Formats: sequence, structure tokens, C-alpha cells
Amino acid sequence: MKHLILYLSAFLLFTGCSKEPQVCFSNMPETDLYKSDFSQLPNWHGEDYANALESFVQSCKTAKTKEIYADLCIRAADVTDAKEFLTTYFTPYKIALPESSQEGLLTGYYEPELKGSLSKKEPYIYPLYRTPKDLVIVDLSEQYPELKSYRLRGKLVGNRLVPYHERKDAVENELDAEVICYTDSKIDLFFLEVQGSGRVTLDDGSAIFVGYENQNGHKYASIGKYLVNIGEIPLENISLQSIKAWLQQNPSRIDEVLNYNKSMVFFREKEHAASGSLGVVLTPTRSIAVDRKYIPLGSMLYLSAQDEVVEFNRVVMAQDTGGAIKGSVRADMFMGYGEEAKEVAGRLKAPLKLWILLPKENS
Repeated sequence: MKHLILYLSAFLLFTGCSKEPQVCFSNMPETDLYKSDFSQLPNWHGEDYANALESFVQSCKTAKTKEIYADLCIRAADVTDAKEFLTTYFTPYKIALPESSQEGLLTGYYEPELKGSLSKKEPYIYPLYRTPKDLVIVDLSEQYPELKSYRLRGKLVGNRLVPYHERKDAVENELDAEVICYTDSKIDLFFLEVQGSGRVTLDDGSAIFVGYENQNGHKYASIGKYLVNIGEIPLENISLQSIKAWLQQNPSRIDEVLNYNKSMVFFREKEHAASGSLGVVLTPTRSIAVDRKYIPLGSMLYLSAQDEVVEFNRVVMAQDTGGAIKGSVRADMFMGYGEEAKEVAGRLKAPLKLWILLPKENS
């Protein structure tokens, strides 16, 4: 078993680890890996290798992918045989499940579309906020390097840092924050927060793109699990579609359910369509969100997942993160824009296997 361990170098190291080489990443907690082979990847022979390589090349425009793959990013730009390149210069390592988990999980997300206005007027009364001016963000990494992935968020009361407004307080009281626009649905606005980015079609016919900028510091809580736990929706029926339908059918309880999730996301305007935490435009079914405590942002992976409706066996790029994405074998696949993407993303919930593709030693 290999280990993805905390290390000081900004690059992959293949020396000085142990008799059987460990794979060392910068500032990553332990993730158990098993060395594998391309022949063990489900349906590897059916992959669109050229398309997979193109996703890698696009991701190589970012610093994080270059840090992991170094010279391979340069070589990839002039490849004529994508399959040969991948099998020659990369080794797959299966990501092990933690002992507490029976199986991994793949879900889906999409780029939602909201209706809005730049001015507050009926029915556009729900504000889409930028980061509030009184939100304090504390970075402890200089004093505690092991906490590099963590940020404390709160507000100052006197000389004390206290938790920032949770969702209920933020909704009931105007925040000291710039408003990007106003939307006509608190339900759609909530799901925009869950997705992390989207587009707003304004009442003058123009459109703006928005993406995640910050968060209020409260832990994300799933309203789907809440509705299951209180007996409103059976577990086997839970999906984005069933949750939204329940909310629309129970308008008097919308605030109760939405406020169960104390977390609240703040947005920024963007120049283009959906882009993730890595900063590149997301590619439908090739881009995934991961938990970067376990999987490096910018890395290339192979996933295998199947449920009653869909099956995915393919190369993907870790280009995004999400508050609900926790654990080593956990991913959220970007499905694109439009009703079909929304439908598939809302229902996707499949057992998952993951392999990370790392440079071969001395390649």
C-alpha cells in the first residue's frame, strides 16, 4: 500500500520515501494507494483517448497541474498517439476506501440558470451576494502548516472573532455586502449555492455568469438527508428533482428546510461559463469536483461508476471542489448546461471506484 503523505516539496518526489517508493505530494494528508495497471481499469479499451488527452492538455494550462506533471504537460502538447502516451508515461494507482466506508460515491452537478434583475423589484427580491465586508477570514497556515487547507471565518465583535451569520440570520437581515443581482426564487438561489456556479438571465435579456467566491464558515448540511430523516421523502427517491418538487409543494416549510443548511455561499461575476476551483472552464463528464484534502486539485484520474441509468468509465480531471464532497473516493461530475444536464446530475448517485494517474518514475 502506498501513501499520499504530508510533504514540504511543491513537486512529486519519487526518491527518499521508502524501499517501495511512496508517492509524495505537497501538503496532502494520508491517502492510501495501491499500484495498478491500465489493463485493470474497467473498459479502458473503450476510452476516447484523444478526448481524454485534450482534457489533460487544457488542465496543463494551470499551475497546479504543471506542479504535478511537470515535463509531461510539455510533451502532451505534441502527442500523435494519445493511448500510447498515457500508457507509456503514467501509472494508475487505485485510491483505497477509508475503513469506515463500504463504497465510494459519484454524484453529478450542472450549470444552473436563474432569472434575475439588477434592481430589486417584484418578483426579483432575493439577493445574490458578494463576500460581505464584515466577513473575517483567518489563515493559520503560517503558524500551523498542517492547517493549510483550513480557513477560519467569522466576524469581529469587539476584539473577539465569533461565528458569522448562519443562513437564517443572513436571509432575515440584509448583509453588508454588494448585491450582484436579485433573483425570483429562493429555491433556485439555494441550488445555485449547491452547484457553485451558474448563469443569470436578466430581465433585459442579457446574461451574467457567477461563481463561488466565499462562504460564511458554517458547515454544509444536506437538506436531502434532512427530508429523509424527518420522513418526508424515502431515501431511495431522494434527488434534486424530488427535493425541489417537495419544496414547491410545501411553501410554508421552505425556510425551515433551507435554513437547516447553515452554510451560505457568496458569489463573484465571471467572464465565461462554468469554471471550477482550478480556474479553467469545466468540461462536461471530464471535470470532477473532489475533496482536495485527499486528491490534489489539477490531477488526472480514472473513474468507474454505474447505476441503473448511467455508466461512466473514463479519464477525468480534478478541477473543482465542493462543500458536500468529502472523502477520498468521492467525486461530483460536471454534466454541463441545460435541462438534460440538470436531469442527469440531479439523479446521479452511483458507487464509485477511483484511480489517480501519476507520472512513471524516470519517464
